[in-house]
Amino acid sequence: MKALVTRLDNFGDVLLAGPAIRAVAARADTVTLLCGPRGAPAARLLPGVDEVLVWDAPWAGFQPPPADRKEIEHLVDTLGALEIDTALVLTSFHQSPLPTALLLRLAGVRFIAADSEDYPGSLLDVRHHRAPHAHEAEAALHLAEAAGFPPDDDARLRILPPPDTGALTGGGPYVVLHPGASVPARAWSPERCAAAVRELAAAGHRVAVTGGAGERVLTSYVAGEHGLDLGGRAGAPELAGVLAGAAAVVTGNTGPAHLAAAVGTPVVSLFAPVVPAERWRPYGVPYVLLGDQTAPCAGSRARTCPVPGHPCLDTVTAHDVVAAVEKLIGGEP
Repeated sequence: MKALVTRLDNFGDVLLAGPAIRAVAARADTVTLLCGPRGAPAARLLPGVDEVLVWDAPWAGFQPPPADRKEIEHLVDTLGALEIDTALVLTSFHQSPLPTALLLRLAGVRFIAADSEDYPGSLLDVRHHRAPHAHEAEAALHLAEAAGFPPDDDARLRILPPPDTGALTGGGPYVVLHPGASVPARAWSPERCAAAVRELAAAGHRVAVTGGAGERVLTSYVAGEHGLDLGGRAGAPELAGVLAGAAAVVTGNTGPAHLAAAVGTPVVSLFAPVVPAERWRPYGVPYVLLGDQTAPCAGSRARTCPVPGHPCLDTVTAHDVVAAVEKLIGGEP
C-alpha cells in the first residue's frame, strides 16, 4: 500500500503529526508526506517518512500564495504519478480539509480520510469528527485509527536521532531560551527574555539562546553578556541536538516547543492563549505553562496582540521563569 499524509502548515504542526505518520508507516509500504515550505525542515526529521513533497498551498500558512492553476495542475500530476492508495489529510481544528481532498481525488487517490465538520460530498471516504478538546497530536492519531491505522508504539512525539552539538553548546549542563515565535502575539517581549537570561545566570544556570538566521539581532540582545548566543548557528537537525542536550527549554507556543518535546526535554511554555493550550501545549513531556490563559485575547487566533501591553505574557516575570525551570529540573541549578 502506498500512503500519503498531508500537513500543510508550519514546523510545529508537522512535528505534531509525527505519531499519526508512524501509525500509517507501520502498515503501509511507503509513506509520502505532503507539507508546506515552513513545515519541510520538520518533515525531514520524522521517522516513517519515505518521501517529502513540498507545496505552498493557497489555503494554508500565515502568508499563503495566490491560487495558480498551473501549479495546482502540476501538483495533481505529481501526485497522480505516485499512484497513492490511501491518504490522510491532517488539519488544525479550525481548517477545512476539503480543498486538499479535492486535489487528491483528482490525482486518483482512492481512499481519503480527514476530520471534517463540513459536508464532504464524494471527497472523503472517512469523514471523522475530532474530539472537541483533543490535543492536535491526539486528534491526528484518532483520525489515523479511524482510517485503519492504530498506534503501533507509545504515540509520543519523536524525530530521527539528532547530531551531536557539543561543539556549539560547550560542556556542562545548560538551559535553552528561545525568544522568537512564528507570530508576534505568541512571543514574550525581548526585554523580559533578556531579564530571564540574567536571572537564570544569577541562579547558576548556563543559558543558550537560540533563533533562526533572521533572528540574530534578537538573540544577541537577549543573550547579552550572560547567555550563549546561538542565533543563526543551527538548522533544524542541529537545533534538535541543542534542545536534546538541554535540562529545560523556555519558549513560546512555537515550533521549538514541539521540537523540545520530540527529543524528550521538559518545556517552560510561555503560552499566549490566542489558541487553546489544551490543543497546542507541549505534548508528552513535563511542562510548566506560564501566561494568563483567561486574558481577553483567549481563543482569538490573533497574530498580533489585540490588547495593549500584551498582558497575557508580559505579566510573566523572569522570576516566574526561573522558578518554573527549577521545578522542572528538580530545583538544582
